Amino acid sequence: MFVLDIYRHPRFNRAMETATRSPALTLSIAAVERDSGLSKDTLRVWERRYGFPQPTRDAVGERAYPLDQVERLRIVKRLLDAGHRPGRVVALPLAALQQLAESTVDHPRRVAPAALAADDLRQLVGLIRSHDVPALRQALARQLVRLGVRGFVVDVVAPLNLAVGDAWMRGELQVFEEHLYSEVIQSALRQALATIPPADTADAPRVLLTTLPGEPHGLGLLMAEALLALEGCTCVSLGVQTPVLEIVQAARALRVDIVALGFSGCLALKQMLDSLAELRGGLPTTVQVWAGGTTPGLQRRPVDGVTVLDALTQIPQALGRCPPAAGA
Repeated sequence: MFVLDIYRHPRFNRAMETATRSPALTLSIAAVERDSGLSKDTLRVWERRYGFPQPTRDAVGERAYPLDQVERLRIVKRLLDAGHRPGRVVALPLAALQQLAESTVDHPRRVAPAALAADDLRQLVGLIRSHDVPALRQALARQLVRLGVRGFVVDVVAPLNLAVGDAWMRGELQVFEEHLYSEVIQSALRQALATIPPADTADAPRVLLTTLPGEPHGLGLLMAEALLALEGCTCVSLGVQTPVLEIVQAARALRVDIVALGFSGCLALKQMLDSLAELRGGLPTTVQVWAGGTTPGLQRRPVDGVTVLDALTQIPQALGRCPPAAGA
């Protein structure tokens, strides 16, 4: 199958040539964080540990990242999401990153069982590439009606997320197209959530959902919230990037039974482990802490008192281990 390689595309090459001739074409560390999904702390650590990235300095002495380095960082981020370790990929040159990305796309770890037919999956990705937002919304709405909320989350959104991520890694989707998809799918999930009746029992588990600082992605939170609501939970979402102390205060004020955190691989492992340990220590022992999403490091170095969920389908089983709700 023909695969478009954006990094060998003439338009990309012209942009890189322009960037080479124009040193002013750089991004600040804050802009790189937003663009790549890699935290500022991670970028600084990699700079010291691996010698990449290698930012210049702007007129006031702040880090300034050339565009070619930002493109490399985007590929590195995708490879980390696919399960590769930073020590293996961060310092690789662009050609090696491209080759590794192409061989990683079909890695078994990224294959999700789905009721969605392969043709339907390709059609949805095609609608993203053609920027046909109305058609994309309609197609997702049809899948929601056909499969219900649970089937929509597990059998449509989950594999579609992987397909979109793989298409981005191949160079078949631009950053803005991935962002467009994210906005459309979040809107569809919120509409799905609105159809679920609220829990009507006092002993319904209360779940607080959020992410840690440096983790800007909230799509997984919405997916988890939908499945939790279907299980009869009362969910409260704080959105993304909530400081640990604020999570502790919110959990106590709202008398929650579970604090569920989403991860996409943005955080450095040490930062993630330290934050989870701090959060666990700040909460009553009766409050469970869940960590879900792309968390390969947590499998190797689990935090005491933190439940790691590899897949959304593990939510019912994890709820079955919950003690009676705090408000019961």
